[in-house]
Amino acid sequence: MNTITNQSRRGFFRTAGAGAAGLVLGFALPERSKLDAQFAGGVQTGPPPVGKPGAYIHIGTDDTVTFMITKAEMGQGTVTSLSQILAEELDCDWKKVRTEFAPVDPASYGPLQGVVGSQSVRTLWTPLRTVGATGRAMLVDAAAQKWGVPAAQIRTENGFVINTANNARLNYGSVAAAAANLPVPMGVRPKDPKEFRLIGTPVKRLDTPAKVNGRAQFGIDTQLPGMLYAVVERCPVFGGKVASFDASKTKAVSGVKEVVQISYGVAVVADNTWAAMQGRKVLDIKWDEGAGAAVNSASIRQSFAARAELPGVSARKEGDAARALAGAGKKVEAVYEAPFLAHASMEPMNCTAVVRPDSCEVWASTQMQTPSRDIAAQLTGLPPEKVKVHTLFMGGGFGRRARVDYVGETVEIAKAVGAPVKLTWSREDDMQHDYYRPASYVKFAAALDGDGWPTAFSADVACPPFPAAVNGMARTAVQGIDDLHYAIPNIRVDYHLVETHVPVSYWRSVGHSQNTFFVEGFIDELAAASSKDPVEFRRHLLAGMPRLLGVLNAAAEKAGWGKPLPAGRFHGVAAVSNIGSFNAQVVEISVNQGKLRVHRVVCAVDCGYNVNPAITQQQIEGGIVYGLTAALKGAITIDRGRVQQANFNTYDVIRIDEMPQIEVHIMPSTEAPGGIGEASVPGIAPAIANAVFAATGKRLRKLPMRSADLA
Repeated sequence: MNTITNQSRRGFFRTAGAGAAGLVLGFALPERSKLDAQFAGGVQTGPPPVGKPGAYIHIGTDDTVTFMITKAEMGQGTVTSLSQILAEELDCDWKKVRTEFAPVDPASYGPLQGVVGSQSVRTLWTPLRTVGATGRAMLVDAAAQKWGVPAAQIRTENGFVINTANNARLNYGSVAAAAANLPVPMGVRPKDPKEFRLIGTPVKRLDTPAKVNGRAQFGIDTQLPGMLYAVVERCPVFGGKVASFDASKTKAVSGVKEVVQISYGVAVVADNTWAAMQGRKVLDIKWDEGAGAAVNSASIRQSFAARAELPGVSARKEGDAARALAGAGKKVEAVYEAPFLAHASMEPMNCTAVVRPDSCEVWASTQMQTPSRDIAAQLTGLPPEKVKVHTLFMGGGFGRRARVDYVGETVEIAKAVGAPVKLTWSREDDMQHDYYRPASYVKFAAALDGDGWPTAFSADVACPPFPAAVNGMARTAVQGIDDLHYAIPNIRVDYHLVETHVPVSYWRSVGHSQNTFFVEGFIDELAAASSKDPVEFRRHLLAGMPRLLGVLNAAAEKAGWGKPLPAGRFHGVAAVSNIGSFNAQVVEISVNQGKLRVHRVVCAVDCGYNVNPAITQQQIEGGIVYGLTAALKGAITIDRGRVQQANFNTYDVIRIDEMPQIEVHIMPSTEAPGGIGEASVPGIAPAIANAVFAATGKRLRKLPMRSADLA
């Protein structure tokens, strides 16, 4: 595919020169300069930056439309949804759309390639529509010149330009080269949504056939001539390092080729992964475990509780919450807690790399292509442009693959042995050397007036920072609390930074994953203290939030809130606004002899304009499953500085016989699309906890919810 390097200062677009085989278009992406900015307050608005052409679309002379995608596909449907947006505006033949993952190239694709925070559709909605519409206009102009008729006399349909006067037709491929020689029109207006034929329809996913027949390449599938296989033994205590090691027994294992020390531990390199793992078992390492070896889950919790009593950094302050609380006729207080959580992607971390004297290549299932290239350049000493990253499909990411530690390990090993190397993490490696969702501790207080409505809300949040705190503030740690949507006149939210030796990072739905449990549980407590229905209580406080109120009303109606339930069944509710979307969930549960069962989940979602309803439903259902596991089972615990969980026998997940019935109701909307892959994760836990209170009168303020808590 040909690419063009000159860009007009007036807009997104570039076209191929006369020698190109077809028409090539590019556009500028609304990228941000820092990864954490993508989680801290929505999507960048305003005109796109000049000089950052984002992705290329090639219309070939054979009518094939090739779309170079800068995002990554981890099952969230990016390949299909983005292609739908483009194909809609381009009016091309959907059956002839092809996709490729773009190489890392800041000059062509912007400073940060990757996908985090459910950003793919919502950042590319406007650019893709605009570039598609502009490409369509250029094809029309080329046909108009060929026929010698006004452009207004021509329409497009399914990959053809059509002369409305005589119904003459030309396929896109026959005019693509001519269109490439035309000036790029400015200010082309995308379609009116009333004209959409692809956007808003549940077209089949483009990546499914390749995943079914095995053509789709995941990281674990990479094979290179002369490739060696590696595993790494890492210190069981985070922050520990190698004191010494004896590899004599390891080298005696059949198939083992080399044993090398790298930054994170000691790598065993062999003819195959099994031999490498067997060699690792007999590797004799003495560790300098460091201060982390004295840490356990109880001591971490104690540090959170102690820090929450000290002065914090203000995350939000409206009115005078302290004064309102001091004069409250009724005061409600509670402490909520959540544990560390692993990502537990079904495809464990893996990467393949080859390091040459003048270049490096990396094959990785990664959410972050640019940082993957950067770490490889740093470790090899090569200029970044000498590092090529091949983006592959992912068997799950959930935020874990936004980290590139496994890429760095692979590059280090490949550099040391001078051969292509595939590094594979075992499930135990993956579970015990993750970047976890941070544990968190929140102390709430609220004041109620004589009518039972809240007049003050305060929260002290003790949580490790992720990413690094700026001036003592980690916005992701308070996300979902500092942006409280309930109309309460006096609000104070303070953040209390707590450092632990446990590495933490983004986890599906980021701060909302634990903070929605905290807030929605506490809001339910206020409703109970006011003797008000939980839905009615929320309705009153959300009068100024029509979209959040809309999903709350829809979920309550579809679930039959307030209507009689079968004997022993109870409802609970939660609502959340995150990643640019809104959703509310009503669960139906039973508690029988201390055993909790979730029977039904009704979720109403407003994600703005819905590009593909089938993918939206899949992502909402998948998010609920992921959140359900976290609510009922998930916990990473620490003893002597070590993660105690090692595999799915000790880090359990929801099994198929435990699955509730899930109903998804998508609200019609003409708003710009919000994110969807993480939208439904946070709401399920508080909805369950609130239903348990309705069933038993017990408040569950700590995750996960165990049977012992119900006794």
